[in-house]
Amino acid sequence: MKNIVKKSSLALAMMTMLGSCDNFDEINTNPIAANADQVQVEYFINSSIIGAQMNPDVAERSFVLYWKTAGHQMLSTGISGGTDNDGWSSAYYNSSAGWLNSINTAIQVADEQEAKGLVKPYSSNLKQVARIWRAYLMSELADNFGPIAIEAFQGKNPEFVDLKSVYYFLLAELKDASEKLDVAVVNPDILKKEDPAFQYNYVKWRKYANSMRLRLAMRLSEVDPAKAKSEFEAAASGNLLTDASDNFQVQEKPGWDDLTGVMSREWNAQIISVTLNNLYIGLGGVKSTDQLATSFHASVKPADYIGLKFANHFTMKTNEPAAGYWLDGLPNMIDPRAYKTFSIPGDFNNPNFSTYPSWDNSAKTTSRNLKNTSGGVVKTIDATNTWNAFAVGNWGAMASTNEVRSFNGTMPGLSQAFRASKSQRIFFASWETYFLLAEAAVKGWTVPMSGKAAYEEGVKANFAYWGVSSHLNAYLTSEEYNRAGTSVSWRHTAEPAASHAMAYVDGYTNVPGVATILYPKNDLYKNGAVKNDLLTKIITQKFIAQTPWLPLEGWNDHRRLGLPFFENPAVEQPLVNLPALTSANFMSNQVGFFPQRLRYTSGLRNSNPKGYEQAVGFLGGADGVFTPLWWAKH
Repeated sequence: MKNIVKKSSLALAMMTMLGSCDNFDEINTNPIAANADQVQVEYFINSSIIGAQMNPDVAERSFVLYWKTAGHQMLSTGISGGTDNDGWSSAYYNSSAGWLNSINTAIQVADEQEAKGLVKPYSSNLKQVARIWRAYLMSELADNFGPIAIEAFQGKNPEFVDLKSVYYFLLAELKDASEKLDVAVVNPDILKKEDPAFQYNYVKWRKYANSMRLRLAMRLSEVDPAKAKSEFEAAASGNLLTDASDNFQVQEKPGWDDLTGVMSREWNAQIISVTLNNLYIGLGGVKSTDQLATSFHASVKPADYIGLKFANHFTMKTNEPAAGYWLDGLPNMIDPRAYKTFSIPGDFNNPNFSTYPSWDNSAKTTSRNLKNTSGGVVKTIDATNTWNAFAVGNWGAMASTNEVRSFNGTMPGLSQAFRASKSQRIFFASWETYFLLAEAAVKGWTVPMSGKAAYEEGVKANFAYWGVSSHLNAYLTSEEYNRAGTSVSWRHTAEPAASHAMAYVDGYTNVPGVATILYPKNDLYKNGAVKNDLLTKIITQKFIAQTPWLPLEGWNDHRRLGLPFFENPAVEQPLVNLPALTSANFMSNQVGFFPQRLRYTSGLRNSNPKGYEQAVGFLGGADGVFTPLWWAKH
């Protein structure tokens, strides 16, 4: 057997390979610089997994500005207002081609070495691992754009296929690869370091493959229920990713490379979204005074108080239930994960308080003005120890007269724990497996545990991740509604009334009053008639649990089910790239009010016009942001 090339030489060859991959159609180019007998399959797998962590340039644009925005994890209009960016899309599209190029090369080299008898005891397992990881990468790409090419290295531009064919292929790959893994194989220690997720623990790779199969099968539940059910049940009968030690996660590190944190860039403060805030407040019935130090207790407001009303400065043209109000304190009850994920404004002694962006003092500026159109001060607000979130969109003249909403320091920002590149980025966690099983149980599918047990295990797993397990028992039995009209207790499915009375104070005159606050009508789910059924509970908990690591999955669930409730962007003035939403219909929800995908890149259109036409043809609509994917809710 020929000598194996040194890793440094291979890395150089791989850099050449990836650097040449400027367009997605180049995924077909064979990048093997060394003889196939000489290269190590595990190096290509390692390169692909690490690359997919995304360097800060790609992460800022795709993970943050696309996924976290479309997935309603943070305050940002962008694609939620219908605006995409070809440069941002190209950065992700081309990078994804590189990751797929690497993993396809791993499979090709493994096949060639097997044909020549140049195998080690673990060679077959490496190929199966590569196939499992490739299935994830292809699903990620398809969930962003739609129809993709599933064949590579054929020496010609790829043929695109419809999204149904993509998903059938991925499900078959996961099934076959997981079954072919030999979990009894013992690896040399040197091999383990080439797998940043599982250190080539094949039991964990099989669990991941089976749980990924649950995820992808459930994606088809609304459009291909028979296939979804059969695939899901088959995968659920195997070993699943159900323990925290099995989580697919990769260690981040400071700097500027592929392992630098996906949420590390300072330009975006990553302020809490109003979607999350409405889900958090009241959910679980856990009092703020039971979560926070006594120094915060004086700021905690009564449960029936919604805040100061500023109708001239906070938009009312959105179906966000607390529109127009500013909570001049802390919520009486809130999900225990909220204060862990986001920081209270003014809590500068908190070691996880994020001061980003560091070049100005906006994160520490808690006192700001509400002005009149002439620039005079109407009201000065100190946001210290307050908790507010606001709708994105076009605020019209309010955008210039309301300094409170425009300063980072007046709203809860994402914890520095996720911004310092010292965490482990999660791709799949145990709680997701449980929530998928719970949803399947509600559908009547055959799964290894009851819906209630799976649901509660999912919450339990996520509470453990956040270190708030002391509140678990009280939380799981709570019948308190959040602002969206959903409670936690599995047995409590009573629907809330259409509205509830809340005390408020006029922010301009200081006159108290009582307001009738509507629970939002989510027209995308059961015509808005249901807010507290079992599926809404499951997806609510899943959405919260997936924050902040899996915004793409939050977006996927909303596209698939219309859950959880997403408020509409504000339309004080029209949103140019979201013409379907107007000042006449903003109190209703429509599929066309929310982004459904990313447009294909100009690079694909220019370099592979045939492939582009194939892709758009399979898309079944215009190559636009609001064209739903095949599996999405219609």
